Amino acid sequence: MMKNNKVTNILLSGVGGQGAILASNILAHVFVEAGYDVKKSEVHGMSQRGGDVTTHFRYGRKVYSPLIKLGDVDFLLSFELLEALRYINYCKDSARIIINNQKIFPPAVNLGLAMYPEDIPAMFKKHFKNNVRIVNGQEIALNIGNAQAANVVLVGAFSQYFPEIKEDMWIKAITDLLPKKIHELNIRAFKEGQRISSDK
Repeated sequence: MMKNNKVTNILLSGVGGQGAILASNILAHVFVEAGYDVKKSEVHGMSQRGGDVTTHFRYGRKVYSPLIKLGDVDFLLSFELLEALRYINYCKDSARIIINNQKIFPPAVNLGLAMYPEDIPAMFKKHFKNNVRIVNGQEIALNIGNAQAANVVLVGAFSQYFPEIKEDMWIKAITDLLPKKIHELNIRAFKEGQRISSDK
């Protein structure tokens, strides 16, 4: 798979409790199994209180640092709309972006000290055109039995960008990292994510 020294930069962002760290662990499992060198760095913030959670994730033949520079993100995978917007300036003009269509109001908004930005998907689509996919992760996950599986729905959608990595490698990562009692649910969530298309 590794034809050159290119390092690919993936930024994951979300809110504590959404499973962004689990998603980054699934990615790490998959890309290591695929033979890549992987480095990642997590910033949990005040995740126990619903604060922001961010993972810098880099893979390639050889990766020396886990941190992604401003403007160098190849892929943005975000589990909440505002948390996607926070990192829009990290993205290359050619970046591919998947955003969960969910709003979680931060404390400043709940207290009336700030406004939640309007129509974040439109902001992304204006700049990144057809490279943006908005996913109704909670709705999809709820329809298969548990809204908490939305993070795996997003991983399923994200996996479509890597056709060289076989589906069974993604499923093995899910079953290796999650308790057996929720394997079936999360495999379904992953496959539903694979099937979805962009909201136009």
